[in-house]
Amino acid sequence: MFRGKFETNIDAKGRTSIPAKFREVLVESFGDERFFLTKSSPVRLGDGLFGYGLVIYPYQKFLALEEQLQSGVGLGLSLAELAAVKRTVLVPAVECVADKLGRLLVPSDLRKSALLEREIHFVGMQTKIDIYSQAVWARVCEQDEQNFPIDSPALAGLGL
Repeated sequence: MFRGKFETNIDAKGRTSIPAKFREVLVESFGDERFFLTKSSPVRLGDGLFGYGLVIYPYQKFLALEEQLQSGVGLGLSLAELAAVKRTVLVPAVECVADKLGRLLVPSDLRKSALLEREIHFVGMQTKIDIYSQAVWARVCEQDEQNFPIDSPALAGLGL
């Protein structure tokens, strides 16, 4: 499982390093150093605004996602919603392998969509890794505070 948050930089050419802990999990837990990098689902930032990040899916997890989205059966999505998800997540996806030093070249179209300029955050989300610009990450955290289900019986049952 991917856990934790790591701050790093991305240079003007789009080069960054995947945190060593995440690289280890990728190989040890998911059995493959290959992964897919793509746009994330839109994140509600409040006031009708949305932000985007990027997401790293372990290779097999992404293939399973593709398979689920191929037919869309049982997802409860309209044809228009399913097409939007495919265009947002599947179309921009690129298969990647980090070099021996853990470096990754983020394509310019993905950098632009996620507003990645200098300081970025790698966020472990159990079976995937989210990547956000510093500005979008700050807004995501603010919105998470507002969305947190403080009085939820489900969270109480988890001991949270």
